[in-house]
Amino acid sequence: MKKLILSGFAGMLAIALVGTPVALRAQDSTNAPVKKAAPAKKTSNNGIPFHGNIKAIDNNAKTLSVGKETFQITSETKITKQSKPATLADGAVGDMVAGQYHKDADGKLIATSIRFGPKTPTESSNTKTNKP
Repeated sequence: MKKLILSGFAGMLAIALVGTPVALRAQDSTNAPVKKAAPAKKTSNNGIPFHGNIKAIDNNAKTLSVGKETFQITSETKITKQSKPATLADGAVGDMVAGQYHKDADGKLIATSIRFGPKTPTESSNTKTNKP
C-alpha cells in the first residue's frame, strides 16, 4: 500500500514538474506587461541633412535639385535666406544650400527645411568661441 501511494505521489510530482513550465509560459504570454512603443522623437532637425550647390530649381514643380538628389518642396517646408523667411524663387543655380528632408512612403524626398547661402553668425551661435 505504501508503494502504491509513494508511486502515485511521485507520478503526480512528475506531472506537476513537467506541467509547470507550460503553465508559466502560457501565463507569461497572456499576462505579460504590454510594452509601449517609444514616442516619436520630435526634434528641431526633422530629418536627414543635406548640403551643396543648387543644380536646378523648378518653381512650377516645386522641386530643388542638389547634386544627384531632387527634393520636393511643400507648404510645410521652412525656407530661409540670411536667417529671414524666403521663398523658392530666392535661390539661384550655383548658390550654396543646406537643409533637411525625409522620405515619404513613395520614396520621394520631401524637404522639411531649406537654407539658402552660408550659415550666418546668429545661426552658428551655438558653437563655443574662445574669448581671452
